[in-house]
Amino acid sequence: MVVRPPLGDVSGLPIVGPFAENWANVQKFQAGEGDVLIDTYPKSGTTWISEIVDLILQNGDKKKAQRGAIFERVPFLEFAVPKIPTGTEVLNAIEPPRVIKSHLSVQTLPNTFWEKNCKIIYVARNPKDVLVSYYYFYHMAVVHPDPGTFDEFLQSFIKGKISYGSWSDHVKDWWKIRQERDILYLFYEDMLEEPKREIRKVMTFLGKDLPEDVLETIYQSTTFKAMKENSMANYSTIPSQVMDFTISPFMRKGISGDWKSHLTVAQNELLDEYYKKEMSDTDLTFRF
Repeated sequence: MVVRPPLGDVSGLPIVGPFAENWANVQKFQAGEGDVLIDTYPKSGTTWISEIVDLILQNGDKKKAQRGAIFERVPFLEFAVPKIPTGTEVLNAIEPPRVIKSHLSVQTLPNTFWEKNCKIIYVARNPKDVLVSYYYFYHMAVVHPDPGTFDEFLQSFIKGKISYGSWSDHVKDWWKIRQERDILYLFYEDMLEEPKREIRKVMTFLGKDLPEDVLETIYQSTTFKAMKENSMANYSTIPSQVMDFTISPFMRKGISGDWKSHLTVAQNELLDEYYKKEMSDTDLTFRF
């Protein structure tokens, strides 16, 4: 029987229980010169953008991108699970510049990232698809509490009572701060629509000018099909006490609009209301 820990709390942000217990080490973490941070609300294309960034920094060398699993190449800052090295331990053993993954909000991100003026890539995704994907992820990522029924999870999502809190606060706060800092703000839906255009944006942001054939290699290596079949990208090597692949694969569909086959009319109306209310004070908009 898997014991699912309750959520913890970090400065008012609900977070996976064991992550909260390791919070002191996250706060103490020191960013280094040239570190790149990838930040997202969960289930918004984090692994996808991580693989793209790693390939760009390796100049499209696919062999180098096989040097370790994605969670080893792009360590997860706040990750902490018993009997496994924490994200901060893994990162502290690597010399900067590093590529670092996080789901932290603007308010809970350690100050060191601002002090070192790190480049930050943020990816946002529409809340309906995030909700559906997160529900399945909660089931298989057994470090989360039981998600309950889909309807119960939707209620928790709207109230911000799931790991990493309110989706709307997360995407809006990063949107607000993007002009003051070195932040590239991307959209999952844009990445699906024109992957090469978005990969090129990332290249430019990272100061890389790679030729067309390298762009093509990066694009082909980061399609959903290629990543789902790549054991170094699909999380299949992660211990089962973190993710249970007998419940669901980590990489499920990688599409936009999957919510249409999950939400009832009433649930969809509820999310529309939530979206309208939460997004009334911002010029940030999403495509569904």
